[in-house]
Amino acid sequence: MPSLFDARADSILTSLRDSGQFKFLQMIEGPMDATVRLRGSGECLCFCSNNYLGLANHPEVVEAGIKGLRDYGAGTASVRFICGTFTPHEVLERTIARMMGTEASYTFVSAWTAAEALFPTLCEPGDTIISDELNHACLIDSIRLATTIKKGVHKAVYRNNVLEGEKSLRAALEAARASKEATGQIWVVTDGVFSMEGSIADLPAMRRMCDEYGALLVVDDSHGHGVMGKLGRGTHEHFGMVDDLGAPPLRGENAARSAAPPGNRIDLFTGTLGKALGGGAGGFVAASRRAIDLIIQRGRPTLFSNALPCTVACSANTAIEIMLREPERVQRLKDNVAYARRRIGEAGFDVLKSPTAICPIIVHDTAKAIAMSKRLLELGVFVIGFGYPVVPEGHARLRVQISAAHTQQHIDRLVDALKKL
Repeated sequence: MPSLFDARADSILTSLRDSGQFKFLQMIEGPMDATVRLRGSGECLCFCSNNYLGLANHPEVVEAGIKGLRDYGAGTASVRFICGTFTPHEVLERTIARMMGTEASYTFVSAWTAAEALFPTLCEPGDTIISDELNHACLIDSIRLATTIKKGVHKAVYRNNVLEGEKSLRAALEAARASKEATGQIWVVTDGVFSMEGSIADLPAMRRMCDEYGALLVVDDSHGHGVMGKLGRGTHEHFGMVDDLGAPPLRGENAARSAAPPGNRIDLFTGTLGKALGGGAGGFVAASRRAIDLIIQRGRPTLFSNALPCTVACSANTAIEIMLREPERVQRLKDNVAYARRRIGEAGFDVLKSPTAICPIIVHDTAKAIAMSKRLLELGVFVIGFGYPVVPEGHARLRVQISAAHTQQHIDRLVDALKKL
């Protein structure tokens, strides 16, 4: 006899199917690249990947992972504080810190768990976390977890990228300062690049405002790594908020050990190794040494979950080295982005003006977005339609994502397919 859960789940799934909102998993039968081989569809242009620099299938990145597998085995078989910390973790974390311009960094099996570790570990009762309304779900859940675990941690939300006026960041900061209960540290958290909009946070203005109110600035830049800034170091580099490297590109463990981190004006970062930086897996927190030490000592996602596999750590480290030594790769991505935005606009679609690699085409209705995505796939172009609950009701979209691996011919084929819609 079906349980109450069975009946409830069947009702939800039937509703999703009937309304055209049911998501089907596409099976890729080969490596991630500018084109992919999809089961049932054959070879398709891929415009929905986070492989912004085309490094997911780079021979050096692949070989580094293979060597890491041979040298260190298939798994760590432990959490970090027991016997799960290997040399590749040390090398990668020094490399990440140098890339981001922080004193230290620490890796996790995913960017989600990195974010999940942040606020529940570092916040205490009396603290206030102020969040942009369009922050990624991992930050939202981290805040919810912190306010649930530690009673007396307060939260506030401001309108996306609105720093002054009603429901603004300043209004939230003023309320936190005036509160008799919120007497602890104020944290302001934002995406660097907003994943569904392709817009960017005004980090210089936010830095000035945080300094005015004694707040710490936290940036999740998962869609900024490899995309923003001359060397692809992130949105803070795009705004000139990190010192130049002033040193040759990193090459292996010795360089990673000896490199001194440059100055930085963002207090804490969360980020990913699973997008532009090799497209493998894993995430990180980059911050001061004291913040990282506290996460190592108290962060539940690292105390109770296995370490990042060494093969992934080796691949990610090599991907960062390639990014830093080949600024022309980042520039090729920027050129592709500019060309794609111009061509999509010429085809009659409105695309938000932005330097990021995310080009959302708003279609409002979720079922329509999914139907358009299906038709594009029939035309040999792989683009995903996003709707609720990934974005709010009424804001469904096709999210076109550009890579340095794409050619202008690839982009022209994308635009030709869009015109047929």
